[in-house]
Amino acid sequence: MSGGGETTVLWRPAGPRELDLIRESGWRRWPPISLDRLYFFPILSEDFAIGGARDWNSSGPGVRYVTRFRVETGFLRRYSTRVFGGSAAPMLWVPTKDMDEFNAHIVGLIEVVHEIR
Repeated sequence: MSGGGETTVLWRPAGPRELDLIRESGWRRWPPISLDRLYFFPILSEDFAIGGARDWNSSGPGVRYVTRFRVETGFLRRYSTRVFGGSAAPMLWVPTKDMDEFNAHIVGLIEVVHEIR
């Protein structure tokens, strides 16, 4: 894991199962993404991540979480930033094949900053 330099704060909604896997990593890594999903989408807006946890992941009752984490800014420059659908919130499009390298550039811990029931 890398440590110095400028970082970018990112957010991402997570469900209980995904959060368990993050916890098992010592709060340092995102779990592998299914290869049928081409991209991992960290979000550049906390408000949009909260809305995503509330709306997108509403596959039934239960708890969802919003996480915050930091990644080396220089590393993130390789990924395009796009908006998803009609939203105005930018997200990074990280190919799932890059997840091991992406995780290696997380600085500090992945934190739960909101719990939505």
